[in-house]
Amino acid sequence: MAVYNFARLKDCFRRAARGGELTLGFFGGSITQGSLATAEENCYAYRVYRWWCETFPQATFHYVNAGIGGTSSHYGVGRVVGDLLMYQPDFVVVDFSVNDRSTPLFQETYEGVLRRILAWPSAPAVVLLNNIYYDTGRTAQIDHVQVGDRYGVPHVSIRDTIYAAMMAGRYTQDELTPDGLHPNDFGHGLVAAEICKLLADVNARRDEPEQAPAALPAPLTPNAYEHAQRLTIRECCPKLEGFRADTAEKTGHLDHWKNGWIGKHPGDRITFTADAANIAVQFCRTIRRPALRAELILDGDRAHPVLLDGNFDEDWGDCLYLTPILHHGERKAHTVEITILPCDAEDATPFYLLSLITA
Repeated sequence: MAVYNFARLKDCFRRAARGGELTLGFFGGSITQGSLATAEENCYAYRVYRWWCETFPQATFHYVNAGIGGTSSHYGVGRVVGDLLMYQPDFVVVDFSVNDRSTPLFQETYEGVLRRILAWPSAPAVVLLNNIYYDTGRTAQIDHVQVGDRYGVPHVSIRDTIYAAMMAGRYTQDELTPDGLHPNDFGHGLVAAEICKLLADVNARRDEPEQAPAALPAPLTPNAYEHAQRLTIRECCPKLEGFRADTAEKTGHLDHWKNGWIGKHPGDRITFTADAANIAVQFCRTIRRPALRAELILDGDRAHPVLLDGNFDEDWGDCLYLTPILHHGERKAHTVEITILPCDAEDATPFYLLSLITA
């Protein structure tokens, strides 16, 4: 039986009750971003923000939604500082349960996200949210809860509440989601209500003394990703041989296709040197087919090339695709060479390389 520590959350409630000023952050994928809600105010994150505002009208709250659709905790651990932590949040909800797979890699990257947030100087209170595929029941909840329990961080399970109610006949799938995954307005309301139940319960006990742990426990996983970095045109200067740096200005964390490098012609090449033991490459897979493909060579190993296919077979939009190319390797200066492959189509969509994520 897990023992949860609510000291940080109680501190947030006491500060809010005194009329303080707090920043509320939400970090995750498309459900957190608000996908399929008819308006921002109807997504679960904004509804939870509104609960704080209505519960503590004497306080001032700032809302930071750092959700990005179709992204996992592997990308999250590389962007958590720039998209969330730089705002010094006091309270954070984290959800990557439908984009993470139940694999050791994703459990490790998820732990990296959680440790980075918990260790941040603003000492935010954290609640883990575990969403679910309503059509298949798939979720990374088990792996994520194992991580959260390690740190005494409470979680809200949609599998054990809303999904269980659906399976029992209280709701139909169509009442909750139009696509089997993303909640509609009604579904977002139910998700928010489950989080707010937890918050209200702890708020009712906010004056009961509880001591926060003095330090983080030893990691559950090898924890190679806690201090991962995302390398874009702002952080590194690769060798360009045909590729060019994108000069368009990025306007926010949802303005995805900026700060990267563009390859337009077969033979265009870009070469990085990265001092790391873990490397992943992030690029655009587009619905604007045909699109150029590229070949990645790690450390000159041409016998084992990695294909980076810019063509995306789905129809919901372009994808921020992340391909691990080195996991728990030797920590040294690695060479990453990416070359555009031959293509018969003269009007193929250019290849967009967004970043390397290293750790």
